[in-house]
Amino acid sequence: MSLFHDSDICRSILESLPAGLCVVDMQKKIVIWSDGAERITGHLRHDVIGHSCISETLLHCDQPGCEFCKEDCPVARAIKTSHPTESIGFLHHKTGYEIPVRVRAVPVHNQHGSIIGAVETFEELQQTAAPIHRDGSLTLPGCIDEVTDVASHALMLSHLRRTLATFVEVQMPFAVLSMRLEGLPHFRASLGPEAASSLLRVVARSLESTLWSTDFIGRWSDDQFLVILNGCREEALPAVRERVRRILSGDGIEWWGERRSLPVAVGEASAQPGDTVEALMQRVQKSLEAASAWRTNSAPASNGSSCNGSPSKGSSGS
Repeated sequence: MSLFHDSDICRSILESLPAGLCVVDMQKKIVIWSDGAERITGHLRHDVIGHSCISETLLHCDQPGCEFCKEDCPVARAIKTSHPTESIGFLHHKTGYEIPVRVRAVPVHNQHGSIIGAVETFEELQQTAAPIHRDGSLTLPGCIDEVTDVASHALMLSHLRRTLATFVEVQMPFAVLSMRLEGLPHFRASLGPEAASSLLRVVARSLESTLWSTDFIGRWSDDQFLVILNGCREEALPAVRERVRRILSGDGIEWWGERRSLPVAVGEASAQPGDTVEALMQRVQKSLEAASAWRTNSAPASNGSSCNGSPSKGSSGS
């Protein structure tokens, strides 16, 4: 008998694959989890075997920030239609940030032709390096934020001045996004500075994974990030803002056995003729305050759980 008829050997082969691969049964419970899946997601095999692949920590979705896509995820479609499926989605890394991936699922049949589960593979989409990591001059003191490893306020201000000068000279369009973690001081006071730093790092990593290599990402203040969107026209800005908002709405950290997150307000503005850095940033800040007020007025009455680090999700853009 061929060695490949030995189920243990076949399982060992699948588990040793460097690509992200999992096998699920008809209840979408994971029965095989490859080495590549461990590497991509941060979830070890013994953490996921026997658990549902659509649990929150392993969510993959066609739309970032969407809750559990139980009926329309690639696995569900493959099982339902008996045909291979493919889509672009997101995986939650164990540390909290979201990873853009290409997901492929194929139904698994038994010897009688009945579907008994599905095989799913996922590969990371190419993540372009953020400009801050490509410029050797950024090793100078004060250029990099020590907590998040993205550009500091001083460096972002320099980028903003240069980008605005280019806009004035050759009319190259650009826009600015500002993201604020609502209630970060209370979060830090309740859970400690390391929890706050971990959440800030998760948000920074998500921004780096989501935006183009031509965009600049930095920490503008204690609770606020800034993104310079090079080449972004005013009519395209709402779609970019919404994509970023939805990505960040899924960000959080595991802290003492519970998932902790904060709502995020998103403001934006496009560069206009005659702009100064001060005028542009005033419009960004005004948009951010409007987004924050809208989120506060729209949120149902609560006991302030999002501020004290209790499990919560939500963000808003104007």
